Amino acid sequence: MAKEVVWSRQADKKFDQIIAYLRKDWSDKEVVSFVRSTYRIIELLEMGNIAFRSSSKRGIREVLITKHNLLIYRESEDRIELVTFYDTRQHPKKKFFT
Repeated sequence: MAKEVVWSRQADKKFDQIIAYLRKDWSDKEVVSFVRSTYRIIELLEMGNIAFRSSSKRGIREVLITKHNLLIYRESEDRIELVTFYDTRQHPKKKFFT
């Protein structure tokens, strides 16, 4: 059974910021690649038969989208909440407070 995916405001904001950065400093190829990779991961999460690595915070999981972008999410029985995106080049203490 497919799970509902809900984007938090923070996840939506960070996703838009990443795309804006890629459009400004990179090519359309990188934008398309990032968007495709993100939605490919979301499709896997929706199917509900895969769980990515647990984080140090209870109930939170994370998955690497690109080598610089980590998707942080929370899962329940029928829903996936995309919490935020995290730039892996930042200090790890900023992971949940960005």
